[in-house]
Amino acid sequence: MRKERILWSIIDQLIRSATSIGANVVEAKSSSSKKDYIHYFEIALKSANETKYWLIIIKETMPSSKEEIERLLNEIIELANILASGILTMKGKR
Repeated sequence: MRKERILWSIIDQLIRSATSIGANVVEAKSSSSKKDYIHYFEIALKSANETKYWLIIIKETMPSSKEEIERLLNEIIELANILASGILTMKGKR
């Protein structure tokens, strides 16, 4: 029971961080300045990095789901790379 409760807490955090990515990208569309626009993408990147963390925790605690979690990890890493690249471009550092 205790392990299940802990796992649900981790999954809740994972859902929060993963959904924050898209929410911040959408929020960027209504930003009032370029600086604000970039800021929302930076928050989305931080949420992507947090999502990676929670997926790693889940992968370590649920070995039976390792393959599926590994696939999700690869996708979130790719998304984080896209966000980071976009931020660098927007800041004129690329």
